[in-house]
Amino acid sequence: MSAHESMEHAEHAEHASGSNKKIALLIAVLALFLAISETLGKGAQTESISKNVEASNLWAFFQAKSIRRTVVQTMADQGKLILGAASDEANKVAVQKQIEDWQKTAQRYRSEPETGEGTEQLAEKAKHAEHERDEATAKYHHFELASAAFQIGIVLASATIITGMLPLAWIAGLLSLAGLGMTMLGAWSPHLLHLH
Repeated sequence: MSAHESMEHAEHAEHASGSNKKIALLIAVLALFLAISETLGKGAQTESISKNVEASNLWAFFQAKSIRRTVVQTMADQGKLILGAASDEANKVAVQKQIEDWQKTAQRYRSEPETGEGTEQLAEKAKHAEHERDEATAKYHHFELASAAFQIGIVLASATIITGMLPLAWIAGLLSLAGLGMTMLGAWSPHLLHLH
């Protein structure tokens, strides 16, 4: 090998080494972004599941209160029939008092602002939990797409080192930007794009 060829070979090796360092840095940055999006995605997934359970529990409580209210209201209506048939004045007073108690109970089951456990309040809480669940689910989908972009970027950047094909590194860089965009959308505006 001549001195000129040896110099060219050394320059080429130095250039390849510099490129590989840049690609390795790109891979490290992509791995960092991947870790962040995965962490955010798992947090959003956990919140989505938690809010789904909360909404289900609130709707079950709502149904139980509705059933109780219906039973009590039915008893009050039945008491009115008994009241009409009662001939004894003392019996009429007792039945009327029971009807009033049942009606108060039915009203309390419908609206109980002091405890927040009336059907009106439970429905509002359940709808709020559903909204939070939907928000967390939308975030999760964005973070999952971001993670996929980062993973594919890592693979393409790694392939650049093996093949020497620089367009793969550019595509990895573009995927990194796309992943960052999806991460930001997931964090701050998850309903801007409807992904599911």
